[in-house]
Amino acid sequence: MKKKLTKSILRKEAKIFAEEISKIEDKYLFNINDGKSVGTYVEHKLQNLLSKKYKYEKGNSARGIDFPELLVDIKVTSHKQPQSSCPCKSANQKIFGLGYSLLIFVYDKIDDNKAQKSRLNILHSIFIDASRTGDYQLTSSIKQILENDGNSDDLIALMRDKNLPIDYDIEGPIIAEILLRDPLNIGYLTISNALQWRLQYGRVIQKAGKIKGIIKIR
Repeated sequence: MKKKLTKSILRKEAKIFAEEISKIEDKYLFNINDGKSVGTYVEHKLQNLLSKKYKYEKGNSARGIDFPELLVDIKVTSHKQPQSSCPCKSANQKIFGLGYSLLIFVYDKIDDNKAQKSRLNILHSIFIDASRTGDYQLTSSIKQILENDGNSDDLIALMRDKNLPIDYDIEGPIIAEILLRDPLNIGYLTISNALQWRLQYGRVIQKAGKIKGIIKIR
């Protein structure tokens, strides 16, 4: 009988996985420098490992994330430019977070030309709780306004200054009301406006293990 996968178990398995995959030399990866291909390779390896031991629902393109029951998505990125993309569902994601947690693997790919094999050295494995997946600059600015006894007008003016892709007359007051009513967590991603969000992880790598909700796995 397989055990049910939980976030806690996922983090423990991710640590073991990162240590093990960092030792493997694989011909498949040799001369492959496309980040998407490397990411798919890592994700499949981890899913295959987990599916042998645990019971859980696998994600698919319709549901959008790798572990829909746990609300966790895997992101794999090179240390040279630690970033990835994700679907833009709502501008609110920059303020309130993506709506799910991230399990990030940051790698250095080492090619052995003589053996024609490659090794992925996992430099960082980080778990970012959903509450910390907002945009750092925007959430920090909102926090500052709220601490300075700011009001709805101040918040909407900030949204305009940051070019948040919303209807300022309709959505702006609704977002401002929520911010004035409920506590806001500062996010630690850098999220660029685009048809797909561009997530950058430099700050997350620096803060892993130092901020609640940003867990350093490896």
